[in-house]
Amino acid sequence: MRPWKRLSESVVLRNRWWTYKRDELELPSGETGEYHYVHTCGSSMIVPIMKNGRVLAVKQYRYLAGKDSIEFPCGSVKDGSTHDETASLELVEETGYSSSRMAPVGEFNPYNGVTDEMCRVYLAQELQYVGGTPDETEEFELLSFDAREIDQLISNGTIWDGMTIVAWHLVRERIEV
Repeated sequence: MRPWKRLSESVVLRNRWWTYKRDELELPSGETGEYHYVHTCGSSMIVPIMKNGRVLAVKQYRYLAGKDSIEFPCGSVKDGSTHDETASLELVEETGYSSSRMAPVGEFNPYNGVTDEMCRVYLAQELQYVGGTPDETEEFELLSFDAREIDQLISNGTIWDGMTIVAWHLVRERIEV
C-alpha cells in the first residue's frame, strides 16, 4: 500500500485529554486534502485479578451513551508520563488497589480512522488494597466477576465498551476458569 504524505499539521483544539488535529495531505494519486483526527499520548487499561481469581471492573456513567458502562480501569497517558506509570495510577484511582505484579499483555488502537491512540493492556495480579480517589469527573462502583461471568456479560451485551472487550480477549487465555 502506498503511504499518504503529510504536507502540514495544525492543532484545532486541545484539552487535558486529547488534541484535535487537522493535517493537509497528499494522496498517492497526487490529490490533496484534509484529514481530521484525535491525537493522544495513548492509554493504559488494566485487567485486575484478585487472589481468588475474581476479576475487578468498574461501573461508571458514560455521558455520550447516556447510560452506565462496566469497564476495566483505564486512563489517558498524560504528557511526560508513560503507559506503565499511567497503569499503576489508574488502577489505584479507579479501584483502590495497587499491584505488585503488573505486566503488559498487548496493545491496540481503539478507532484507527479517528485517533492515533494506542491502548496498552496490563494484567495486574498480587493486589493490595490501598484506597483510591477518583478525579472530579469520575464516579465508580467497584464490581468483581469470575471469567465465565465476564464472557456472559460480553455475550449478552451488558459489557458493551469496546476497549474492555478487546482487553478481555487479550488476557482471557491467561485467566483460570
